[in-house]
Amino acid sequence: MKFIASVVSSIGARALVLPRRSKQTILLVGDVASLALALWAAFAFRLETIDVPVGRLFPYLLAAPLIALPIFSLLGLYRSVVRYMGLPVLLAIFKATGIYAATLVCVIYLFDLPDVTYALALLHGALTALLIGASRAFAQHCLSTAYENPRHRDDHGKRVIVYGAGSAGAQLTSALAHSRELIAVAMVDDNPALHHKRIGVLEVHPPSELAALIRRHDATEVLIALPSAPRARRSEIIAGLESLPVQVRTLPGVAEIAEGKVKTTDLREVEIEDLLWRDPIAPDPALMSANISGKAVMVTGAGGSIGSELCRQIIARRPASLVLYELNEFALYSIEQALIATAQTLPDCPTRIWPILGSVCEAARLERTIRHYGIQTLYHAAAFKHVPMVEKNPCEGIRNNVLGTWHAARAALAAGAEAFVLISTDKAVRPTNVMGASKRLAEMILQALAAAYPTGTRYTMVRFGNVLGSSGSVVPLFREQIKHGGPVTVTDPRIIRYFMTIPEAAQLVIQAGAMGSDGDVFVLDMGKPVKILDMARRMVHLSGLSVRDDDHPEGDIEIVFTGLRPGEKLYEELLIGDNVSTTAHPRIHQANEKMLPLASIEALVERLERACDNDDSDLARAVLLEAVEEFSPQCSNQDLLGGVREP
Repeated sequence: MKFIASVVSSIGARALVLPRRSKQTILLVGDVASLALALWAAFAFRLETIDVPVGRLFPYLLAAPLIALPIFSLLGLYRSVVRYMGLPVLLAIFKATGIYAATLVCVIYLFDLPDVTYALALLHGALTALLIGASRAFAQHCLSTAYENPRHRDDHGKRVIVYGAGSAGAQLTSALAHSRELIAVAMVDDNPALHHKRIGVLEVHPPSELAALIRRHDATEVLIALPSAPRARRSEIIAGLESLPVQVRTLPGVAEIAEGKVKTTDLREVEIEDLLWRDPIAPDPALMSANISGKAVMVTGAGGSIGSELCRQIIARRPASLVLYELNEFALYSIEQALIATAQTLPDCPTRIWPILGSVCEAARLERTIRHYGIQTLYHAAAFKHVPMVEKNPCEGIRNNVLGTWHAARAALAAGAEAFVLISTDKAVRPTNVMGASKRLAEMILQALAAAYPTGTRYTMVRFGNVLGSSGSVVPLFREQIKHGGPVTVTDPRIIRYFMTIPEAAQLVIQAGAMGSDGDVFVLDMGKPVKILDMARRMVHLSGLSVRDDDHPEGDIEIVFTGLRPGEKLYEELLIGDNVSTTAHPRIHQANEKMLPLASIEALVERLERACDNDDSDLARAVLLEAVEEFSPQCSNQDLLGGVREP
């Protein structure tokens, strides 16, 4: 069998390099031979002997191609590409031979030909259809086998190994069979029942043979075709590929494929979320809808990374209206257009989308907006959160994060909103920078309002760590640095962070906001912390490159340590103390933190407002130190601003 397969592949390989005109000529000659063979077989059947007199057969051997070939040509039998031949081509063959047989019957009737009956003409037509169809199928098999066989490909595409021999892997290899950029050379799968079986022309190997396969085929990429595998399993596979000299790419998740958002050929770079060793917990539909479905909802900072994802999650729950409150014009336009497109895909979506350009520091505009649209639930995501940038511009950071929250929370209370959810951060816990201290004071504002107005707006806060892909995230920075050949910059080899995907964070925020009583502080379970240096190394390895260091001077990408940035901590925390309780959701916990009475908060806010109006960053930091007991600044104003106030 291997010998026959080799011969078939060799024939196809020779045919592949022929000009199109030569291939058409071969098809035409093959059809003439099929006509002759079918004619001889029909006469042999009628005369009941294989010894058909050539003299009686010869006139018909000349006439058959003269009648048939023009019909075949008119019906496109020589225009189709044999390698992609499918059902339409076969139907065209049957149609062409049917017309040819009908023409023969007419000729017999008109000219009363000797030795030829109507039955013989119909038999000849049927045999012709069978032989021409079989010859086309054989030609297609030869050409496809040769094209799929990497040894017969004369292009310079990347040689890849497909990890996963299920339906997604089979579809991927089938699509790659016609690609000149990527050439599939082997398949790998964990299932022992598939080992050394064939998917098309590719053999399936166990993962233990992967390193040898890469060397044997000179492969440069591994494509992971396991869209339905749990994230933990995908992470395990990716971790096993890190030491191999190949780039790793993956298929999107099975949900994205099922929803028609992507196809199995839409490969993507390995995202860092593929490396998180845990699977997201499916959201609780009741909690996701409680504050949203049929209600008027508003999101401040709607164009930001968290705000925009909140909007996408919210519109899927069909609120009556969704107000997008955003200061950045382009960000507001972008999220509005994205949500309009999403709404059009939802059957009978009732949501009206209202884009509002404005700042959370404009108290009167906030209250008018909430009243005008009858807002019932407000998600406050507007914040300056880039630690070094806020550290260098403390008054603007405090104005946006503290005063903006004060104005938004009081506006929601005055306008009669039902629920107010603050998006907080792990940097609010024992903060070492202005950004973290400002977010902790924002939490304290809501705690004080909740205690002072227990029957008014229900205030809840949700605290979590870094989200992958957000503005300022190290992941896109590392990817860009790797793309340009390095170096990759890491602040400190010891630094660790908690990470969560943006969709998962947004879902947990919505659920936490729905389950809280007044003044609750929720913290999200971020899983295990990730060492940033390990993340950088993994991203280099999964790009098919190696790290250059003292032990590997010939490596591709250098990792450079730049030192901690102003206000940056080596590690982040989610709790100030140990006073934490569980909730009905396994990934959401409730913290019990210290608070100040509303009168004290009002006095602090007044002093901060005066300091910000005067650009007095020394006074602003002093007020933060007084308000947030745990605030321990890493840098002084003199270090950051060179001894001068903000301009």
